[in-house]
Amino acid sequence: MSDYIRFFLIDDDADDVAIFKEAAMEANPALEIINAGNGHEALKILKHTPGNYPNVIFLDLNMPRMGGKECLAELKKDTALRNIPVIVYTTSSQSKDIEEAMLKGAICFITKPTSIKELKHILSTISKHVNGNLEKTLRNLSNTSSAFIVC
Repeated sequence: MSDYIRFFLIDDDADDVAIFKEAAMEANPALEIINAGNGHEALKILKHTPGNYPNVIFLDLNMPRMGGKECLAELKKDTALRNIPVIVYTTSSQSKDIEEAMLKGAICFITKPTSIKELKHILSTISKHVNGNLEKTLRNLSNTSSAFIVC
């Protein structure tokens, strides 16, 4: 498999997108980051790039037009997209949001860290293990990170 790694960030907050991209580029300069501002836009992008899917989708919950929960449900219904790992990446840490995201098929729930250093650590770890056992890596990360991570 190729060393090429693509993350897809679905988030409407321009500041959060800029911070994510900066941390990702510092974590692994070979990463390609794609971005969509809502679930509807993300699904449109994914459906127009068959076979060139991201390794991981980072999905915010609160967005206009189509929020993260609805987008996650649509991703998991689509046979071409359902196997792309989805990490919910949001400001929420509410148990209801966590439970709902995991039931809909997210592999992990990460509350956006307040430190860019912590975000860089998370993204670096994920990028190094994206083609291995990502779920095990995320569980280990949840035990060693100061960020709120539920897997």
